[in-house]
Amino acid sequence: MLIRNETGSDIEAISEVTKAAFENHPHSKQTEQFIVTALRAANALTISLVAEVAGKVVGHIAFSPVTISDGSQDWYGLGPVSVLPEWQRQGIGKALMHEGLSLLKSSGAKGCVLVGEPEFYGRFGFRNIPDLVLEGIPKEYFLGLKFEESKIQGTVRFTRLFPQPGKK
Repeated sequence: MLIRNETGSDIEAISEVTKAAFENHPHSKQTEQFIVTALRAANALTISLVAEVAGKVVGHIAFSPVTISDGSQDWYGLGPVSVLPEWQRQGIGKALMHEGLSLLKSSGAKGCVLVGEPEFYGRFGFRNIPDLVLEGIPKEYFLGLKFEESKIQGTVRFTRLFPQPGKK
């Protein structure tokens, strides 16, 4: 398996991987592939990595900037992370997570937030940060990972390209 930055020739494959990964996900509205496309078009993909096996893109992870109402800078949102269903549970998502977080941290990021399952993302150090809120999302599913100790508090907003909780 090779983890690398996306290239222009990966765009269609990334869309297909993302669509397939979320097709039967119980909490998805099946819009994740459109989010990635919109982030790319807005030049808002800070990190976009693919996992490739035998020349085929089988996974993808995206990171984009977020804003925090206290003015904290250099925080990013993770998502979506996608792996083709037939390649899931083989360490691809884990490898994408480790590489993406490593790149984000080495770029000077202060931290990363996401909406997801605490059991899965907790393995990577993500926890609920009590002073951070994402409106419309239960606190147990809004998780953060600080790369350095600092006081942070406020309301987080993902780029407007993400669906806003509670809105259609």
